[in-house]
Amino acid sequence: MDKKGQENKLEYNGLVPAVDQAARILLCLKKSPSLKMNLTDISKSVGIHKSKGYSILNTLQKFGFVQKDPVGKTYSLGLGLISLSRRVLDSLNYSEIAGPFLETLAEKTGSTALFGIMNEENVFVVARQEADKDISVTIRLGYRFNVTHGAHGKAIVAFLPEDEREMLLKQDKLFFHGDASKLDRSRLEIELAECRQTGFAFDMGELNAGINVIASPVFDSQERLIGSIFIMGTFPESCVEEYGRIVAEHAGKFSAMLGGRY
Repeated sequence: MDKKGQENKLEYNGLVPAVDQAARILLCLKKSPSLKMNLTDISKSVGIHKSKGYSILNTLQKFGFVQKDPVGKTYSLGLGLISLSRRVLDSLNYSEIAGPFLETLAEKTGSTALFGIMNEENVFVVARQEADKDISVTIRLGYRFNVTHGAHGKAIVAFLPEDEREMLLKQDKLFFHGDASKLDRSRLEIELAECRQTGFAFDMGELNAGINVIASPVFDSQERLIGSIFIMGTFPESCVEEYGRIVAEHAGKFSAMLGGRY
């Protein structure tokens, strides 16, 4: 391909290859179980030639985004990223960031879309978008749910680290199925396993008659579970699978924007 052809291709996909490769190298180092990787493994994982990988790593190292162990000749994320992350965290506004995702969810499902953040044993609604309908379900901002409450409780607890999940499930009062006296632990075990497989949990009018809920978990840049995106509405049971995929997709994209898993 000649130079003009390369320029046209670049304009078409909107990506700068070197920047794309640098970003993928940083993500590769972030996901490495050993925290450190050698040039060969990095280049292979990203899918680039070692010479290209070496040049990009040297450039990242110049700005402190990557650091190199001169003895083991391995690379890891650099301290220069700390100042960037602090800047992001200082200006982070979850409700503002969640807004576009909730707006699209509300439009696609005809339901009220919400984002709730975990705080100890509770989930607080910090962002909300109602559907453009004459009648809609509404919950005030700041409303507090127990962390085990209904669909979003299942979506959150299903993705807790195993030890935390087991400890929480030992509690006497759990509200996954409404009042604690209605809890069916055998059924709950199946629901949590299904949620981990599909990426969403649901409640069809069990907690509030006529009000159906679908929820998916949200993760931050440290891969920590921070809350849930969920929809509330009067949609029929036949829409659960379709809407569940949509909610899980938007929760995943929101998590990715926060630097978490997708």
